[in-house]
Amino acid sequence: MSLFNQLGSLLDNGGDSNWLSSANILLEQNGSVSGLVEKFQNGGLGEIVNSWVSTDSNLSITPEQIESVLGQSQLGDIATKLGLDSSQLSQQLADHLPSLIDKLTPGGELPADNLLAQGLDLAKELFNR
Repeated sequence: MSLFNQLGSLLDNGGDSNWLSSANILLEQNGSVSGLVEKFQNGGLGEIVNSWVSTDSNLSITPEQIESVLGQSQLGDIATKLGLDSSQLSQQLADHLPSLIDKLTPGGELPADNLLAQGLDLAKELFNR
């Protein structure tokens, strides 16, 4: 089952798949949930993203904060792939990313690295010898 299908099964949002597609792309580009969480922590939004992972209530995030962490280049590329304006994408991510990360981190724990990430790491090691 693809990550997109897993996301869809976790969050049924009345058929609005644009934000799920964008979340899937973000997770793939940033090394899954752990990598995306780390990016927000390194971007100065540790308190916000840590609330999404924890079992406490989720702190909200603004589209501007999404843009500051992810950057216009990454958001623009994803928006273009999905036929959206980058500001629309930032708003959708601000609306949905907290609950997505919350649902992907049950019990307040980051998921173990997935097989794809492990396979890519192994391939990098083999080709860098």
